[in-house]
Amino acid sequence: MRKRLNLAPMLKPKSVAIIGASRVPGKVGHVILQNYIQGGYSGRLYLVNRNADEILGIKSYKGILEIRKPIDLAVIAIPAEAVPAVLEECGKAKVRTAVVVSGGFAEVGNTALQDELPKIAERYGMAVLGPNCLGVMDPRSRVDTLFLPTFKLSRPQIGGVSFVAQSGAVGSTILDLISAEGFGLSKFISYGNAAHVDEVDILEYLMDDPETKVIVMYLEGVKRGPEFIDIARRITMKKPVIVLKAGRTSAGIAAAHSHTAALAGSYEAHEALFRQFGFTIANDIKELLYYAKIFYSEPEAKGNRVCIITNGGGTGVLTADAVSSSRLLKLGAFSRATEAALKKTMPSIVNIRNPLDLAGDADQKRYRDALSSIALDTGIDMIIAIALFQTPGGDSTLASELISLKESINKPLIVISIGSRFTEMHKIMMESAGLPVYDSPSAAALSLSALIGYSEYRKRPRP
Repeated sequence: MRKRLNLAPMLKPKSVAIIGASRVPGKVGHVILQNYIQGGYSGRLYLVNRNADEILGIKSYKGILEIRKPIDLAVIAIPAEAVPAVLEECGKAKVRTAVVVSGGFAEVGNTALQDELPKIAERYGMAVLGPNCLGVMDPRSRVDTLFLPTFKLSRPQIGGVSFVAQSGAVGSTILDLISAEGFGLSKFISYGNAAHVDEVDILEYLMDDPETKVIVMYLEGVKRGPEFIDIARRITMKKPVIVLKAGRTSAGIAAAHSHTAALAGSYEAHEALFRQFGFTIANDIKELLYYAKIFYSEPEAKGNRVCIITNGGGTGVLTADAVSSSRLLKLGAFSRATEAALKKTMPSIVNIRNPLDLAGDADQKRYRDALSSIALDTGIDMIIAIALFQTPGGDSTLASELISLKESINKPLIVISIGSRFTEMHKIMMESAGLPVYDSPSAAALSLSALIGYSEYRKRPRP
């Protein structure tokens, strides 16, 4: 088993050298430099460009050996054939970690060139990420090696979800989507061809990272099977891991190999491994996001009995169907005490049963009265509150009430809210306060099922 790599200097560097920094707007080396400047990176920033004395007012060196200062991270953005020699210079300069964003290696058949990188990395004790990757982003340390400008790719707020992606394209898409959701980012790591640092190294780092509460992965293949099994066995007992595995078909496997030179292998074998060790499996990017926000926001589920509260009868019926169709969820029944409390506070038009239809004129007070009583019911483990903002009582006071109730209810509470601009405004309001909002009954039921599945895995006796 390989010695554990230290990725902290890559994610939390006190000094960064950008090798291939460019004066030309739009060039990879220029975008990376702009990201560091605009992002407010406060560490020491060094530039390496053989043909420039300064770039954007920052001194540029001809080579990294000229800098003669401690360097935690080198970001390498130069043609592939020049990378090994420059990486060798990084080793001699005692650079601790490197990110190689350059493409043109094993993904295009240039395996021999790529094979030089891990040899250099091991010789100098340097952790090397890539090649053919976007690299890393840490909103807390202001590290951002992504060569995509901020006007094209929004950066998420600071949070507790770490995202690991073998594919830079998928990774950047999900980052853009995360920035519009209410949960924030802890770390982003795009590792590309994984010539040296691979998914095992990254999971080992994130497992012990106190800033990471949930791990989300896009995976094309696993390089070190036994080591991956070992870390998988340990990591899900500490924090949830959500995985989207590409390469389900022979066509997908072939595409993965040409994309990142990944050994995708049998999807069925990977799926069996994930299920055995408590990974939550997503089938597409939407599910990945659904699960990420419920794991980040919700406490571990103590049971599977669901209560549905709605201000739209039809949507309540659809949600009841979605819950009842899940093998892990069931509709709960109100206790006599809850029924009595609800009869005191609900108008006569409200039928006291689950789903609880508060009627189309329900306002924030009716939601508060209903949720406050149901939250005390020991026969209810999870709550879905449907808030349709097209109704007379659907406004910002309702969104604020649901946010306030979320803080006082010690059970998973999620919202279904379906609509366009007015609804989206309130969805952002609720999610920014840590209240998960879903745009369909099926998405809500899927997410609660995932929470139940992981909670049950955690409770299983261990050999």
